[in-house]
Amino acid sequence: MTSGRSTPSRPAAAFLFPFLLLALALLSGCAGSLIPPSAGPAPGTAAQPAPATPRPPVAPTQPVPVVAGENALGAGLVPGPPVAGLVRQSERTRAAFAAFKLSCPSLLRRADQSGLTRGQDWATACGAATSWPEAGAADFFSRYFEAVQVGDGKAFATGYYEPEIAGSRTRSAAYPVPVYRRPPDLIDVDLGLFSDSLKGRTIRGRVDGQKFVPYHERAQIADGGILAGRGLELAWAADPVEFFFLQVQGSGRLRLPDGSIMRIGYDGQNGRDYTGIGKLMKDRGLIRAGSMQDIMNWLRANPAEGRAIMNENKSFVFFRELTGAGPLGAMGLPVTAEATVAADPRYVPLGAPVLLSLDRAEPEGVWIAQDTGGAIKGPNRFDTFWGAGDRARAIAGGMSGRGSALLLLPVGTYARLAAENGWSTSQP
Repeated sequence: MTSGRSTPSRPAAAFLFPFLLLALALLSGCAGSLIPPSAGPAPGTAAQPAPATPRPPVAPTQPVPVVAGENALGAGLVPGPPVAGLVRQSERTRAAFAAFKLSCPSLLRRADQSGLTRGQDWATACGAATSWPEAGAADFFSRYFEAVQVGDGKAFATGYYEPEIAGSRTRSAAYPVPVYRRPPDLIDVDLGLFSDSLKGRTIRGRVDGQKFVPYHERAQIADGGILAGRGLELAWAADPVEFFFLQVQGSGRLRLPDGSIMRIGYDGQNGRDYTGIGKLMKDRGLIRAGSMQDIMNWLRANPAEGRAIMNENKSFVFFRELTGAGPLGAMGLPVTAEATVAADPRYVPLGAPVLLSLDRAEPEGVWIAQDTGGAIKGPNRFDTFWGAGDRARAIAGGMSGRGSALLLLPVGTYARLAAENGWSTSQP
């Protein structure tokens, strides 16, 4: 769940500029962290949906102002209603408040790709949070934040969780599937270093002689053994299908033969496009319902064809062992069950609160954007994190909610943006 960014060496970087056109052709939304959580439901029995009536998006009373660019300013902002009427005290609000406090140091210092905030904008709220009681979390959000809607505000949310599968630190006939560390020849390229128009965009690949080329795809790694013998095996999994879906989630737990747990977290991705095999299989008529359990059953019943289908998702995730708090999100911080949401950082500042109102009751309320994902792109697209265990697996497995989303920004942010861009500051 965390970004494993590395810096190319000087010799490698020297070769990159001639290949920018190639890089543009290879772009696959590889900014920041490249986890693909929730391309579809998680394996296991999905929870029965708890229906709810979502709050409708805010209807603009005048043309929505936009600023050129592929970010929140480019999507357009609409002032929202008062936060005091939107946030209620609940366990989720309390957990979100704790997650927000954890995010504050990063909010104060990191660059905001969305174009909405500056570090200093968060200073007052973060300062107050240090001594604010968790029992008054709803009052905290009501006092220090204002709501804005990004674009049309129509939200779509899925779910992800921390899976647990059988694994071992050593290879054996029972544990044949390698869990690889990030290879040292996998290079991140910040395209913004070459052109201002490419700021915030990153690609991944490797140097081959005098050329920068795409990194090896899944089939070459999983079946071709192209990384074998390089000492990159972090651990070994028992089941290739279970491990495939652990990669989709971006982190997880390996239950070792002695019963102990080894936790592994995202440490990079090969830069290849992510393909959700559930939709692919449903379109081909191989499965009907499209749940992850349907997918897994078919893959196991048809191992040769299943391996070929898994390889159609060319994306491959690398891991590192986690020994401290975790799992970690794209901010490098532990994510919080039922409080952390993955979002596109071009539209939501990482660390900012988000208010979801969906046709599913379970995710109703405040979440903190602490993670990103390869499949989580665009305004109002979110992936809710539910933790570990059977409940988390069941809820994440069936999470597919639609409704509305509001972004909570420090009080005064919209007025500053309006003054800088000549917008009206009237509320709907």
